[in-house]
Amino acid sequence: MNKKGQALVEYVLIIALISVIIIGIINTFGGYLKDAITKTSCGIAGQVYDDGGGTGKGFCKDEDTGS
Repeated sequence: MNKKGQALVEYVLIIALISVIIIGIINTFGGYLKDAITKTSCGIAGQVYDDGGGTGKGFCKDEDTGS
């Protein structure tokens, strides 16, 4: 019996399952994460955050010109 090969297959299946879970989490919360990063970068750049009308659609704009 080759138990090393069996253990390798089990590790690959565990890694595949974890990958699928992580992809699902990113698809579910990706827009919220993008908005959080955009809000932070707007503050650093001295601009104002605009939500863009939906989750994941936010962007930075200048305070003075509004664009």
